[in-house]
Amino acid sequence: MARVVTIGAAQLGPIARSERRSDVVERLVAHLHQAHAHGCDVVVFPELALTTFFPRWWMEDQAEIDAFFEREMPGPATRPLFDEAARLGLGFCLGYAELALDAGVIRRFNTSILVDRGGRIAGKYRKVHLPGHAGHEPWRPFQHLEKRYFDVGDLGFPVFRAFGGVIGLCICNDRRWPETYRVMGLQGVEMILLGYNTPAHNPPAPEHDALAHFHNALVMQAGAYQNGTWVVGVAKCGREEGCDMIGQSQIIAPSGETVAMCSTLGDELAVARCDLDRCRSYTSTVFNFAIHRQPQHYGLIVERKGAVPPD
Repeated sequence: MARVVTIGAAQLGPIARSERRSDVVERLVAHLHQAHAHGCDVVVFPELALTTFFPRWWMEDQAEIDAFFEREMPGPATRPLFDEAARLGLGFCLGYAELALDAGVIRRFNTSILVDRGGRIAGKYRKVHLPGHAGHEPWRPFQHLEKRYFDVGDLGFPVFRAFGGVIGLCICNDRRWPETYRVMGLQGVEMILLGYNTPAHNPPAPEHDALAHFHNALVMQAGAYQNGTWVVGVAKCGREEGCDMIGQSQIIAPSGETVAMCSTLGDELAVARCDLDRCRSYTSTVFNFAIHRQPQHYGLIVERKGAVPPD
């Protein structure tokens, strides 16, 4: 019997720096209603879905920085999202900036959570691959200060049993690294949910700009195929505070094929019925890790800086 999970990829258009949490949550709730009308089981929201992408600004006042972070989840501003999702019987995945108190020490993470149909948090992930820079680089048209504002995630790449399958989470730049998919693939992941806020312009390497959409699809499709898993990538996109961000939120099958994709740079929902049993066609044949993967024969693995130079 097929194990079908109907997914709503809930792309968001720009969020202004001045926009209130309550206004953003209204947009997320509107997505829930649309997804419910389409028979969705799970709605996937982007990275940092509650605010503008604040790492594009250099800020020194910690209170100003912390205004973008959530101290509890759900909190007063996000409770309506949880309540409405539970009322509708919808699960969701939400990205946000998390301020956590760990043994009396404040830590800050770029976080994603998986919420079940009853409004309960079923899983949490904290972003590992933080892109950008930590120092002030005023020469850039916009900055990318994730290394300044966030700690590296400390939860690894866990998977969660939810919605009748094995679900994994990752965030934005994580999608570019094969280890992200493989660590979850080795745990039997059947669907990876990820959000991103990706600038269309890469200041250190502008020659990559024309390939932004190609690279976005390439890494997610390769991760899906090579690990026999569904991948759902969801953008916050459009021109946000003068910065253009890519869209093309998409749902990718274990074959590597994109089966649904957004076509605008605004709030839009892409929907697909995802049969988790399709994963077996790949994980039991071409990518049967137990019988084909031979890490003991891969040879010495070295860091790039220590690699042997060519003759």
